[in-house]
Amino acid sequence: MHFLRVALLATVMSLAGATLQIVPGGTWTASNNEHVQAHGAGIIRVNGTYYLIGEDKTSGSAFQNVNCYSSRDLVQWTYVGALLSRTSSGDLGPNRVVERPKVLFNARTNKYVLYMHIDSSNYGEAKVGVATGNSVCGKYTYNGSFRPLNHQSRDMGLFADDDGTGYLLSEDRENGLRIMQLSDDYLNVSASTYLWGDSIEAPALLKLNGRYYMFGSRLTGWDPNDNMYSTSTSLTSGWSAWKTFADVGSKTYSSQTNAVLPVGPNAAIYLGDRWVSTNLMASTYVWLPLSISGTTVTMANAESWVPNLSTTSSSASIAKPAETAYEGEAATYGGKARNVSCGSCSGGTAAGYVGGPDKGSVTFSSVRSDATARTTIRVRYVNGDSSPRYANVRVNGGAAQKLAFLPTGSSVSSSTLHTDLKSGTNEIVIEGVGDGWGPDIDRLIVPVS
Repeated sequence: MHFLRVALLATVMSLAGATLQIVPGGTWTASNNEHVQAHGAGIIRVNGTYYLIGEDKTSGSAFQNVNCYSSRDLVQWTYVGALLSRTSSGDLGPNRVVERPKVLFNARTNKYVLYMHIDSSNYGEAKVGVATGNSVCGKYTYNGSFRPLNHQSRDMGLFADDDGTGYLLSEDRENGLRIMQLSDDYLNVSASTYLWGDSIEAPALLKLNGRYYMFGSRLTGWDPNDNMYSTSTSLTSGWSAWKTFADVGSKTYSSQTNAVLPVGPNAAIYLGDRWVSTNLMASTYVWLPLSISGTTVTMANAESWVPNLSTTSSSASIAKPAETAYEGEAATYGGKARNVSCGSCSGGTAAGYVGGPDKGSVTFSSVRSDATARTTIRVRYVNGDSSPRYANVRVNGGAAQKLAFLPTGSSVSSSTLHTDLKSGTNEIVIEGVGDGWGPDIDRLIVPVS
């Protein structure tokens, strides 16, 4: 009987985790109630926890912070803090460019080493900066910047091979894309490893089953393009011609490579940025599972998907549960919430005037779930402002969970709500925060199980 209880508990826990979903291009609200600000990011796994380290674009393109977030599941993110922040002068001073931060752990020195693209506002310096820290998500000490082997370096990445040798991946505008070996302590560049003469930026390197895969983007500024990959069994030679891996013409589903994350021995996840060049704080993330077989890499688009981080197969995802849509205009309104016209919404109408001084609210009753589970609900919405809106969400009378809703113009997008549902019927209430206005609510997309 004890064994049966344990088995049943394990099944329930597995089910509870199985409906947490990654939503490419959505608003991802972290523990600080703000959209994740970790653009151009790298990711490192330490003792079962993933740390996402990227650029803070809250106030635009000039350097503000290198932020760090943590997660055990790649879905629910905790804001931990800033590794580096703007200083009064120097490389990290006002109006400086600090992009694409990446971290490796150096086993020889027992230090975490952070590399980043350092530049002036007109991109005339083209250097790498280096910082070190004693903990992955703590404060780092900035060591300075240089041109690696006297070459230009703009978009960059890091890679550590199985033997611990570190490599800098660097876009040299004058010559092409470079792989360069790092010194034993990772603090400098010691040798040139390989050069592609092609104009490729946003590099990310993956190794699976003895084969290397370099991913990158053509040079089209903030605008997306069909990103490419090249593959070889050696870092120094034998690299294949560049090929696309997403649907041709999709512009990598409107994204640009920032990293590729191995998951288990045979699978990997593409991590990309969907830049909003006119309002960088509203940029989002396109993360999708890759399909890799020998020299062939492909990637399909998905509105949402369930990551499988314990996989030993070639897929980093598992089947997504069935879903039910609940229209905003069919919900019950409180305060002065009411129907508003919405040409991009599913039924041409949305639930508007949520929040505000009249405390508009939208209540979805009889939201069905076939299991007691923690799940991801996509809140489909419109926000025509240039800054985020916010709403409190209450599930089954519980504590309010504050969600962010990035600007969308007149389009519909998703904000992710990670919450506990009970088996049977549930109630979800969306209301304002203080007297602030929430978004217009198109509908909820709710997993059934």
